[in-house]
Amino acid sequence: MAINIKDVSFNYGSPQIIKGINLYLKPGQLVSLVGPNGAGKTTLLKLICGTLKPTTGEIYIQDRPGETFTKKERASKVSLVPQNPKLPEEMKVSDFVMLGRNPHLGLLEWESAKDFQVAGEAIQLTEIGHLLERKLGEISGGERQRVMLALAMTQGSPIMLLDEPTASLDISHQMKVMKLIKKIHGQRRLNAVTVLAIHDLNIAAQFSDRVILFSEGNVAIDGTPKQVLTKDNIKEIYGSQVTVMSHPEHGSPLIIS
Repeated sequence: MAINIKDVSFNYGSPQIIKGINLYLKPGQLVSLVGPNGAGKTTLLKLICGTLKPTTGEIYIQDRPGETFTKKERASKVSLVPQNPKLPEEMKVSDFVMLGRNPHLGLLEWESAKDFQVAGEAIQLTEIGHLLERKLGEISGGERQRVMLALAMTQGSPIMLLDEPTASLDISHQMKVMKLIKKIHGQRRLNAVTVLAIHDLNIAAQFSDRVILFSEGNVAIDGTPKQVLTKDNIKEIYGSQVTVMSHPEHGSPLIIS
């Protein structure tokens, strides 16, 4: 399911956060949005999922204008895993994951065997079966992130958006979460788009098919990790002098400050 962003701008009051961008995100891609703080990465995710509305321009989801979707329709197409979400801490993990099926249920309709099957597959893939009877307030940051991924998978949306999915995690949990995201994307790849807003350039380099580098609300550079994450590009956008070499294991760019 493709996302077509046409001439989209967005203002918070007077400051223009997104400045007339055009992007086409095609099915099968795992895309990382990178750039300095305040460049517009998170804002773009919120525009795609409908939390925010463009000031100008239009976002099309599979050739249909985003503004024509009801909230429930949009939720069946797009899921968002926000950064550090406030969760209902007294709710059991099992009940929370099942909330992902709400966009697919009619008024007063109960979950079917199919709904529980979808949730079960998500629980198995994210390996949170041992957490199901625990409350959300009792689990760790890394466990919460896996629960949020299970919720997004249970939602069954072909477009999955993740805002800083490795924030506040140590390096071990960062790698576990990113490998899980890659695995989820691989299972959904044929008709799915996965978009991450992420600040860690090495994670973007290692796990992405495509990297979009933002600067001051504009798309500065768009391409493969090797095309985008070069020494010159990083110096131009971040103002930082770095060394970029090829990773010895998987060949992706390795940025050393």
